Amino acid sequence: MAIETLNAILLRRIRFSETSLILTWFSQEAGKIKAIAKGALRSKSTFAGKLDLFFKCELSIARSNKSEIHSLREVVVCEPFLGIRSKYLNTLAGSYFMELVEETTELEHAEPDIFDLLSRALAFLEREQPTLRAVTFFEAQLAKALGMHAEESEASRHLTESLSRTPRTRAALLKELKA
Repeated sequence: MAIETLNAILLRRIRFSETSLILTWFSQEAGKIKAIAKGALRSKSTFAGKLDLFFKCELSIARSNKSEIHSLREVVVCEPFLGIRSKYLNTLAGSYFMELVEETTELEHAEPDIFDLLSRALAFLEREQPTLRAVTFFEAQLAKALGMHAEESEASRHLTESLSRTPRTRAALLKELKA
């Protein structure tokens, strides 16, 4: 197993066992990857406090030759984006952006432009409240990075068509933005 260091943002956490998590990351170098964090839920785990959504980290993984799920070895939190969690609307927007990235990208396919877009979006949500304009801008930039050259007003429709459904968090986000 080769050890690899990546800059990544944590997109999803799924409980695998009593003490382990399966994590979906979006990395600058390798795109979307999955890794198991064995023992992450133990009280004295080296991963304690380092595996939360929106966290931008430097991580070391041992690549698996047999599976798409690699083994997480080490995590250093570079940017926790804690301000996103302080407001419901910011959390909802961040969740929507991450859900879109997770559902529109393939495993092990590097997309540095999308990583940069997601990083900038999280940094924006860290300091500003989201607006409908910010959401449509993110959708348009993501569509463009994926090769769907759509007008900003049409980006959401193109993304929805490519997914065959609208992400769950979008309706809730739009409802809150219009309230």
